[in-house]
Amino acid sequence: MGKKAEAISYAEDCKGINDPVSEIARTCEEILLSSGLYEEAYNRYALSANQGTTHLATFRAIVKKYPHKPAAEILRDLVACQPGSEGKWFAAAKDAGLFDLAIELVSQSPTDPRTLVRATRDYAEQRPDFALSAGLTALYWMSRGYGYQITATDVLDAYKSLILAANHAGIAETQIKAQIQETIGAQTPGNAFMLSTLNYLLKN
Repeated sequence: MGKKAEAISYAEDCKGINDPVSEIARTCEEILLSSGLYEEAYNRYALSANQGTTHLATFRAIVKKYPHKPAAEILRDLVACQPGSEGKWFAAAKDAGLFDLAIELVSQSPTDPRTLVRATRDYAEQRPDFALSAGLTALYWMSRGYGYQITATDVLDAYKSLILAANHAGIAETQIKAQIQETIGAQTPGNAFMLSTLNYLLKN
């Protein structure tokens, strides 16, 4: 009937505990977008209407739908909506080329260390400073017990990727080893295996 405002009001009034909130949000978002009300659509429905299977998928969906908004602004809004999960947005920040923000986020809360190790390896040559930060952060979280079934291979991959990034950054091996030692710090409960593997690598 073309009564868009009434439709949104009706949808909001009908929300209940068992209702498909994301579907209602998508419908309301589409109504506002079709009316050219992009900012209102973003502020009211973007997050709940575009939930993906991963944080990266959610970010990409919103960026695609709201191309007029800076990716950094979108990402910071998403982070603000989920306090305590900053590190889980690392891949989204990296994907958007927001490398400083990516390290800032993963320094606040953990993400899968293997994700950080892959970033270290993939960017060792083209962005060695970013790769070094990602690799050191991976070891930091590993040493504190984060990561599912971390193995000696994971520790070795992180170490080798850091050495590679250090080479491209012009940093001596002795210097990066000192940074690694400083990063992991003293042994704490739950990280003895990881630390013993890494300490062996640092001495050889």
